Amino acid sequence: MEQTNQHLGTERIGRLMKQYAIPCIISLLVGALYNIVDQIFIANASYLGSYGNAANTVVFPLTIVALAIAVMIGDGCCAFVSISLGREDTKTARSSVGNSVVMTVVSGLVLTAVYLIFSDSIIAMFGGTVNAETFHHSREYFFYITLGIPFYMFGQAMNPIIRADGNPKFAMISTLAGAVINIILDPIFIFLFRWGMMGAAVATVIGQVATAILAIWYLCHMKIIKPGKTHYRLQGEVCGRTLVLGITSFLSQISLVAAMAAINNMLRKYGAMDAIFGLEQYAQIPMAVVGIVMKFFQIVISIVVGMAAGCIPVVGFNMGAGKRDRVRELFTKLLIAEGLVGAVALILVECFPRQLIGIFGAANESAYYTNFAIKAFRTYLCMMIFACVNKACFIFLQAMGKAVASTALSMTREIVFGVGFALLLPIFFGLDGVLYSMPVSDLLTFLVALVLIVGTYRELNQGGKTL
Repeated sequence: MEQTNQHLGTERIGRLMKQYAIPCIISLLVGALYNIVDQIFIANASYLGSYGNAANTVVFPLTIVALAIAVMIGDGCCAFVSISLGREDTKTARSSVGNSVVMTVVSGLVLTAVYLIFSDSIIAMFGGTVNAETFHHSREYFFYITLGIPFYMFGQAMNPIIRADGNPKFAMISTLAGAVINIILDPIFIFLFRWGMMGAAVATVIGQVATAILAIWYLCHMKIIKPGKTHYRLQGEVCGRTLVLGITSFLSQISLVAAMAAINNMLRKYGAMDAIFGLEQYAQIPMAVVGIVMKFFQIVISIVVGMAAGCIPVVGFNMGAGKRDRVRELFTKLLIAEGLVGAVALILVECFPRQLIGIFGAANESAYYTNFAIKAFRTYLCMMIFACVNKACFIFLQAMGKAVASTALSMTREIVFGVGFALLLPIFFGLDGVLYSMPVSDLLTFLVALVLIVGTYRELNQGGKTL
């Protein structure tokens, strides 16, 4: 007898949130740990230090491009499948999964080719030419990371699809397995073999391959959707709907890349005008520090996005089934939980910045490094509560099938505000202007999100349990 997801429409909302959100949070946290663990070990290797940190910061947004494409396909498929199952349309759900697998494989191979062909130009675009040593480490790290792009994308795209199939625990385990391998191999390759940036990258790629293999195994043993051979034949309508539902996930990630490119280049430009960071031996510090601050932010956002994205199957199913009262209840609980996460993170960055930067090898660096890091943590992340609520709003609207509203809000935050203020504020405030760009963007985005939140409640209050 074929299994179904009918419990999504009857089980208590609080219990469903725990069942689906916790594995998703762990999956995203573990995924974030790939780059963060690399940076911790790199920072604590005396022969790499802040140069290796800066190189990691340069390459990081380029892995986000791959992630953006993967989550667009995976999250879009997850939302499409959940809505389809809520309408008892299993055939469409299967086609979405099959088409998503094909799109992920093709896009992974194409992106790898582009990265290998234009590597030097791409590295320069993201600030890798701040000095010769940083450029050297960036090239080495980027080459080996690029070789793992197809595996990374496949594992990340399949993760939400596995959740949509009703198995969030396996999605978590597959990602966790790869991260554990990376954590084990990083110190061996970096400290024992002294492979430097290559060692960090190779450890990461081996972990990504393991996750991809587990995802392939699950694809062959799906318990609810079970796509057949015919479902892997690309269909324009199915691909289009999948990508439309996932476009918010794509834009939230890819626009982050645009913001990071702007920030890295502003750090390079205005750092060169600074009395201290204009010196060759300290030129990489602003980029290395902001990269570390963004890694902490990534940990927090992994929790926030995991809570919201984990609920996509629940939201999609209940919207498809016409149970708006359950969707409203979930929205309320999600916003409260996201705000609490932001509050805890805010306390950490404002009260313990020295301890946070110490994790990333500050003991091996100058006082200029530590002082700028403390300032960066406290300034850059001072609007964390609003940032967390904003992210929840993006994803919840996406899960409801409101791709246009979700996309518009995401683009406003990341492109209009994120890139705009990163380019504008340094003109007036110099290097500090880069640090001000994020809190200003989060505050203004929250004001826009508040309008959409109120509108969403009004809509969900209408019609009770029917669409």
